[in-house]
Amino acid sequence: MATAFDKFADTLTSALDSQKGVPDGLDTFNPALPTLDRLGASLHADTDVQKIAAQWFAKFAEAVSAKDTSKIVGLFLEDGWWRDHLALTWEFRTFHGAAKINKFLDDQLAPFDFSALNLRGGAALKQPYPDLAWVQALFDFETNVGIGTGVFRLVPTASGEWKAFTLYTTLDDLKGFPEKIGSRRNFLPNHGKWISQREEERSFSNGDPSVIVVGGGQSGLDIAARLKTLGVSTLVLEKQNRIGDQWRYRYEALCLHDPVWYDHLPYMPFPPSWPVYTPAQKLANWLEYYAEAMELNVWTNSSAESVRLLDNGKYEVVVKKPDGTIRTFHVDHVIMALGLGGGVPKVPYIPGVEEFKGQTLHSTQHKSARDHLGKKVVIIGACTSAHDIAADYVEHGVDVTIFQRSNTHVMTTKNAAPRLFGDVFWEGIGPTDISDRVHTSMPSFIVKQLGKRITKDIAEADKELLDNLRKTGFRLGWGPEDAGFYYSSMTRGGGYYLDVGTSQLIVDGKIKVKNDSQIERFTKTGLRFEDGSELDADIVMYATGFEGATISIKRLIGDELAARVSPIWNLNEEGEQNGAWRWLGVPNLWFMMGNLAMCRYHSKHLALQIKAIQEGVYGKRYTS
Repeated sequence: MATAFDKFADTLTSALDSQKGVPDGLDTFNPALPTLDRLGASLHADTDVQKIAAQWFAKFAEAVSAKDTSKIVGLFLEDGWWRDHLALTWEFRTFHGAAKINKFLDDQLAPFDFSALNLRGGAALKQPYPDLAWVQALFDFETNVGIGTGVFRLVPTASGEWKAFTLYTTLDDLKGFPEKIGSRRNFLPNHGKWISQREEERSFSNGDPSVIVVGGGQSGLDIAARLKTLGVSTLVLEKQNRIGDQWRYRYEALCLHDPVWYDHLPYMPFPPSWPVYTPAQKLANWLEYYAEAMELNVWTNSSAESVRLLDNGKYEVVVKKPDGTIRTFHVDHVIMALGLGGGVPKVPYIPGVEEFKGQTLHSTQHKSARDHLGKKVVIIGACTSAHDIAADYVEHGVDVTIFQRSNTHVMTTKNAAPRLFGDVFWEGIGPTDISDRVHTSMPSFIVKQLGKRITKDIAEADKELLDNLRKTGFRLGWGPEDAGFYYSSMTRGGGYYLDVGTSQLIVDGKIKVKNDSQIERFTKTGLRFEDGSELDADIVMYATGFEGATISIKRLIGDELAARVSPIWNLNEEGEQNGAWRWLGVPNLWFMMGNLAMCRYHSKHLALQIKAIQEGVYGKRYTS
């Protein structure tokens, strides 16, 4: 049966076929980078970055004020990019090439009253490679309903004129409905009423919330916090006993492999004493603390039993409470915050499993290597979870083999982290909200092209380790289209391992690897492979990820409504994420997902859409 991802792949293939034969640089999926050679330009030692940014921006602001789309487009490269998140489209859109940018501006510039443009100070010259350089700056603007931020990148041309390579516009706030933070919070003291007020608010004894969030992980908490600051009544349903349990009760060896500066939550950054790489149990406790500190309305040990769209446009949500009683809510919005995989473990069926005398389990069911002392363990999978668990087994003297089904992209945190995160999410780099905007401002298909270079650089720095891994037979890859970490995250949501030492255990032979043949079936004592070889095992563990969000959505909303839901995750033909943080195909049904950084940033986008709908200022989504 075809899945949503199969349908997406067919659509993407058709779109790719339609791109064949386009002029150099205008292939949206594989665009040419604006190298100095390609532009016929060079950098001068005395380049005045501030002057370049100011002169270009003055022309841009003048053309915008005059609503002169042809002059605006003339300030871009012919194969330039304009990415917009809500500000001028009420959508997530990326326009590549002068013709598409022109059409977009013709349609949207006047209706949104794009105005009050103001250049921020601090333009900077960025030169990631000797042949690749741009002037980067930020600006502020207003529209008819909102306040936003823009990011532009200018590159030199053969004529000496600097032109825009990319421009990003994003909605930050709604006019008249600011977040209740900072100077806008309540300055009155609360004498003796806080506990009773919190209990009343959390119980919803006086009415239904406007929004129900299904799932209390980082994505659910982030969107609940954003909505709270906007004054939108929200209830979070978490089926676990405590907030953070989805991290607390994973395997003990679980630890984040991306750095702390990338992972802050909205409004409450981690303290400066926080470890660079966060242990799962520590993150679990922080999420629980965050929910309490932000005064989020959370019902734990509570589950959404069904979600039904009513004729009046509201959603009926049936909730099972901790004592087994049922409460039915009628709400304006439902947000699915079920994680990238939907929380359903993926366990591929292998023939013969019924006759296997040992134990099978998914990595989500595993706690500690101490549970399997003296056993032989085979782990199916070779990405982060598999490596973490295998290292834990080695530490406890357990015989462990990784079965590698396909190539794995391996990079060390030592060499990868500074190259991946160092320019935007690192010690001493500016405020996280600015880093989020700069990071997201780069179009996804340009991220892919840059990723190909960065991946090669990391591999060169990791050369000794990678060569030694190859000698063991470990199969290395570099992610989809050899584009590395970020592009893998955006398309697959995995497929890589940021190495913190486990790769050396493979090199040293302490973790065995089997990958020369695919699994044929279970035997009574282990696994048989297609080439006839066998592997004895007492424990077979599936480190195979999750099924995807669609299954969990169908369980809650039913097949009929689920059929209207658009594909979730991976990239569409413009390079925007499918289904997440915005219109999902069904009115006021939303999906909140992603890693900690994505959830932090895009939770604001989702909250602004919901607030705009609630206040009657939401406009028409631009779908042209």
